Amino acid sequence: MTIVDRAEQAADYARAGFGQELQPGSRPALIVVDPARAYIDPDCPLYAGVEENVEAMRTLLTSAREAGIPVVITEVRLRADGADAGVFFKKSGTLVAFCEGSPYGELIEGLEPTCAEMLVTKKYPSAFFGTTLNSHLTSLGIDTVLIAGLSTSGCVRATTLDAMQHGFVPIVVEDAVGDRNPSIHSSNLFDMQQKMSEVWSLGRAQEYLETISARN
Repeated sequence: MTIVDRAEQAADYARAGFGQELQPGSRPALIVVDPARAYIDPDCPLYAGVEENVEAMRTLLTSAREAGIPVVITEVRLRADGADAGVFFKKSGTLVAFCEGSPYGELIEGLEPTCAEMLVTKKYPSAFFGTTLNSHLTSLGIDTVLIAGLSTSGCVRATTLDAMQHGFVPIVVEDAVGDRNPSIHSSNLFDMQQKMSEVWSLGRAQEYLETISARN
């Protein structure tokens, strides 16, 4: 496999017209995708070594609450036989971690929703697929979604794509998403930036939230 220099790759994408800048709006929400114990418990096959990313999620969540924006947390919960996840379950045997009775599907401490925040229970990668998330955000007049969570190449990417397709400006917070494979994590961030979202650092996301808080 040929390894392409990232700068050369970015220049090639720019020549093709990818990577146009999206401008965030003034009514954002935060979506934290599947912050499940599975990804930080070494006893689970899904363990991904993403503890630093989880800390960034906690920091981002605190900033979002301080700014007073809507917060959505998602979880995956499946029947014991996985039948409610169809082909997805057949393809990804690791989904047993999210079946009834498994402790690995529980939310990571410090990333649970409050009673005023929305918890979305989903069966498939995207937080929008088969849920009421789109209507919820639309009813609130949301125009931008900050996206954090796990994992970058899976449920984060699927949620980001669907956010764009539903007309929201997606902003993936780089420090606050993670994946079991650093190169796949990096490649997906690059591709999302080029085709469907903005990718911001945690610091930039916090600065944006400070401007939202000042307006409120």
